[in-house]
Amino acid sequence: MNECIIGIGSNIDAGINISKMLEILGHDLKIIRVSTFINTNPVGITNQPDFTNGAVKIQTTLNKKELKRYLKKVEKQLGRGKSKEKYGPRTMDLDIVVWNGKIVDNDYYKRDFLKKSVDEIV
Repeated sequence: MNECIIGIGSNIDAGINISKMLEILGHDLKIIRVSTFINTNPVGITNQPDFTNGAVKIQTTLNKKELKRYLKKVEKQLGRGKSKEKYGPRTMDLDIVVWNGKIVDNDYYKRDFLKKSVDEIV
């Protein structure tokens, strides 16, 4: 069994999309803990709505590559399209931040809101 912390971000109908995402994840994976969600200013492209960010700790039998593919499928299911703007608006952004106790996303060190959310559920 693998344990993972996934970073969550949304700035398009965030409340609705985060709720739906947690429902989908809860159906397919074992949710251990969900962080508090916080509003943050957009990074990069600032002329867009604020983001709602948080993290979820899960257990899964999927390997890291399979989980990453699964998370992309969930993002797409919630309406995330292929944007040319790396930091543009999105219905859902899901990233593996911690994999089996090891930090695997350097944004953990760069984004205070992500570090705070991850640390809360570790």
